[in-house]
Amino acid sequence: MIRSIAAMTLMSLSPAVACAEPYSADVWADNWFEMRIDGVQVAQDSVPITTERSFNAESFQFEAEPPFVIGIVAKDFMENDTGLEYIGTRRQQMGDGGVILQIKDALGETVAVSNAAWQCLVIHSAPLDKSCEREADPVAGVGACTFDAMEEPANWDQAGFDASDWPQADVYSEREVSPKDGYDEVEWSDAAQLIWGPDLEQSNTVLCRLTVE
Repeated sequence: MIRSIAAMTLMSLSPAVACAEPYSADVWADNWFEMRIDGVQVAQDSVPITTERSFNAESFQFEAEPPFVIGIVAKDFMENDTGLEYIGTRRQQMGDGGVILQIKDALGETVAVSNAAWQCLVIHSAPLDKSCEREADPVAGVGACTFDAMEEPANWDQAGFDASDWPQADVYSEREVSPKDGYDEVEWSDAAQLIWGPDLEQSNTVLCRLTVE
């Protein structure tokens, strides 16, 4: 009996063993996304970004131990650093982006949605002068076709990263983004919003993060 009491005492003094919990996610992106949890990839758009009009929604499951950091890499297609698509054709233009997501726990309760609470950093913006879109022979970095680009900051998608200087996500309406192909197949939470960088056309690669407590 003494041994049993001692064992129970040790168990009560031991720290609780944390365990991962299951979650489900829905993501729609124009054109492509990757999701990471605490820096580890849990999903990637199944349609290559080079696919013309690659609009689609992805639904998937993952496990995580709260609190955890959601990191989203979202990209709009561009042929090169001009930020343009269909270069040399009558359709030459700047593309436009947008992403929306929601995450639910095992009970079906929504624990995270895309909205202005996210912090998003644009790491590729082009063209800096939108008149580049009308250039007969657009060349990245020349004339109106200048661009800003940077590498992903180290550990940006992990806890402990200081994102205090990152701006909040910009929120857009369905009318502004015109989501297609797959968007209507998901029953989105009323709280989920379409987000992106400060310009739907010029912001080409956006890193967005949120901590789920």
